[in-house]
Amino acid sequence: MRYFLIVLVMLLLLPDGSSQAFSLQFGNSDKKVDITSIFRAGKAVSKTFENITPEQEYFIGRTVSAVIVNEFKPYDLKAANDYLNLLGQSLAQASDLPETFGGYHFLILDSESINAFAAPSGLIFVTRGLIRCCANEDALAAVLAHEIAHVQLKHGLQAIKKSRVTSALTAIGIASVASNEGVDMTFVPENFYDSVKDITTTLITNGYSKKFEYAADQAAVTIMNRVGYNPAALLDMLSSMKDKLQSDGFDFVKTHPSPKARIKNVRKAIDKTPVLQSPAKQSRFEQFLSSI
Repeated sequence: MRYFLIVLVMLLLLPDGSSQAFSLQFGNSDKKVDITSIFRAGKAVSKTFENITPEQEYFIGRTVSAVIVNEFKPYDLKAANDYLNLLGQSLAQASDLPETFGGYHFLILDSESINAFAAPSGLIFVTRGLIRCCANEDALAAVLAHEIAHVQLKHGLQAIKKSRVTSALTAIGIASVASNEGVDMTFVPENFYDSVKDITTTLITNGYSKKFEYAADQAAVTIMNRVGYNPAALLDMLSSMKDKLQSDGFDFVKTHPSPKARIKNVRKAIDKTPVLQSPAKQSRFEQFLSSI
């Protein structure tokens, strides 16, 4: 099973978008990846996530995303995903990391669970269940800004155990060359699988630390203000989730600090930031929500 998963995700990992299902949702990348340089960098890099190059982050993020869409079915409605990407791209451009190697991409997951995930390099997923917690576009912008902040702050990469980083990046080079040359993919070292598992386990099962979640909330307030969204919508969003989430749930409750604790943290961030009046966008949001 482990080797099968590696074959699957490495096929999805190809930068030419050779997996049609995945490319349909995220689009093909026009970036040219120098496999040889990635391989060399993987062998030489020290055991710390700060040394991961944008190209390597892109390959890791694509693989993590493949695992996520294997776990949660994508919502296959182009108009809805186009809207989410329009909103997400506007927010991403206002972040401190407006560009990644493969670009930002946003995808709706066809799940009633209340959750969202951000894979390294800017691949961001939001469930239909979480979208339905949003009363307006400002609230949905708050969700996306929070996930963009995780990408900006490199939280996903920091989930990789430091002892695995060097071997994992070497494996990226080996696997990339192998997949291009038709080599038996079972040759891929398990270190790469274990590194991806570190990230996916954090995103889907364990969640980030309170420190990371609070930092993402604070960065989200800044991002929203830069675009013109009211960051107070993040407070409304958290209050809505506090009422809807079950204390013994297996979605947002399990992978995030309590909404009550986050509300207190967000209020502090808002108090330090001037709040702008957001323009009226409710009409297009309501049209989007009716399709979810």
